[in-house]
Amino acid sequence: MLMTELTAEQHRVKMQRRQEVQHQRIAERKLEKGLIIVNTGDGKGKTTAALGMVLRSLGHGYKVAIVQFIKGAWEPAEKKVFEMWQDQLVFKALGEGFTWETQDRDRDIAKTKEAWEVGLGYIKNPEYKLVLLDEVNIALKLGYLDVETVIAGLKEKPADSHVILTGRGAPAELIEVADLVTRMELVKHPFREQGVKAQAGIEF
Repeated sequence: MLMTELTAEQHRVKMQRRQEVQHQRIAERKLEKGLIIVNTGDGKGKTTAALGMVLRSLGHGYKVAIVQFIKGAWEPAEKKVFEMWQDQLVFKALGEGFTWETQDRDRDIAKTKEAWEVGLGYIKNPEYKLVLLDEVNIALKLGYLDVETVIAGLKEKPADSHVILTGRGAPAELIEVADLVTRMELVKHPFREQGVKAQAGIEF
């Protein structure tokens, strides 16, 4: 039976039961832990979703670190907005752009390893509640960074801190150790289907 076919009383009873189940589920969940979060897939929104968590953490007064891999040559509008939280947030853009722009594999690998060392420092620092490793999955996919190295580093984080790793092509080993994994699915994209260029406020 569709919800629209229920009487007002049937709907009320159904929602009351659902509320009771939800309250019971919430009451049973008492564990707190720092999470390893992976945003991957071919769809748009991986970094955007991560930045939403960054904003939420800043709102709670937590210290946050963002380390950008690969597309760090960009000067995103978000960086300007986050300057409002200079006391809580560090933003390190250590990549030099997409690989087809740099065209220098050795330099890309060196910059990736530098970015990882910087990110690892924040991961291990208990003062930082959240660390975002933006586009690190791309670096893993390209072989610029070993997944074993990253997983070993994630094991060094404090028990109550969170790490977000974004980018398409997240390796299976990383997905296995993660607590929360979201795969963005590309259904339509205006760049591909309509020839619409990247636009301020949407892509950057």
